[in-house]
Amino acid sequence: MADFVSHYTNRLDAKGRVSVPAPFRQALTRDGFEGLYCFPSLHHPAVDAGGHQLVAEIRKRLEGLATLTDDHDALSTALYGASETLKIDRDGRVMLSDTLREHAGIGDQVTFVGQGYKFQIWEPARFRAHRAEAMRRAMEMLKGGAAQSAAPAAEGVQ
Repeated sequence: MADFVSHYTNRLDAKGRVSVPAPFRQALTRDGFEGLYCFPSLHHPAVDAGGHQLVAEIRKRLEGLATLTDDHDALSTALYGASETLKIDRDGRVMLSDTLREHAGIGDQVTFVGQGYKFQIWEPARFRAHRAEAMRRAMEMLKGGAAQSAAPAAEGVQ
């Protein structure tokens, strides 16, 4: 398991390279992936990134769809066709392509955000706004989940 956790903000250097946080590089090493698999997020102005575990999740999603269909082709194109495999240099840096940077609105800094089996790369201000919304939604889900969990028990007590 990759276990990408926490978040880190790093600056791009003059050549446009950015250091992948050491804990994320260690997770990629444990995952056995040489490099970094990246594609534009389908849900956010961010880049989804990871190693073998991310690719396995994509494969699992695609296996649930009949091949040679529009749905399979669309998902395959969005996740495989738009992807890039970035090389991590000996100093732990990667060069984000213009396509990835434009999709995420990245300038001179990026925020790496752990999500367990994968991580995302965000423009820092966009991430702060996303994190605030994610925290709000998470609290609603937890409150709703607690109420839903308690409801069947209360009904059974009659």
